[in-house]
Amino acid sequence: MSTQDLWVFGYGSLMWNPGFDHTEAVVATLPGYHRSFCMRSIHHRGTEDAPGLVLALDEMDGACCQGLAFRACPKSHNKTLAELRERELVSSAYLEKRLKIVLQDGREVEAVTYVIDPDHVQYCQIALDEQAQIIARAVGGRGPNTEYLYNTAAHLADLGIEDQDLNWLSQTVRAMVNP
Repeated sequence: MSTQDLWVFGYGSLMWNPGFDHTEAVVATLPGYHRSFCMRSIHHRGTEDAPGLVLALDEMDGACCQGLAFRACPKSHNKTLAELRERELVSSAYLEKRLKIVLQDGREVEAVTYVIDPDHVQYCQIALDEQAQIIARAVGGRGPNTEYLYNTAAHLADLGIEDQDLNWLSQTVRAMVNP
C-alpha cells in the first residue's frame, strides 16, 4: 500500500452516501467482522427516547463482511478524516480502526474502518424480529430508520453482495409498514 493512499471501508450508509470525494470505489472484504444492526441509534435514525438501529461491524471469529472500499482523493485526506469522524464518532459507540481489507481484484490495503465498541451502552444484540419492529417505527435526525435499511439493502443487491439478514429485514419491515 502506498503511504499516499487513504482507504475507507463502507458497509452501511457509507456505501450509498460516502460524504467525501474519492478516486476509486471497489467491492472489498473485511475479515473477522460481520455487518449487524447491533447499535442503537439515538442521533441519526432514532432518538434517546425512541432509539432506532444502525449497522455496525461486530467482531466475530471466522466472520467476514463485504462492502465498498473508497480511496479518498489525495489532496483531501485531512478533510475526509475530519468529516468522517464528525459523522461516525458522534456518540463514541464506534471505534476508528485501520484494518486490512481485500479488494475484489486481490489487492490488500489498510482502510479506516468504524467498528462497534462492544462495551458501549448503545451496543445491542437482539433477535431479527425485534430489529424489524424497531426499524419499522424509528425516526431520527437523518430520517426514518426504514430508509436506512432499504437503501443499504438495495445498494448491497446492486453490488451483488448477498446479506440474508438484511434481505429478510427489508422484506419483513416493508410488510409491516405497508400491510
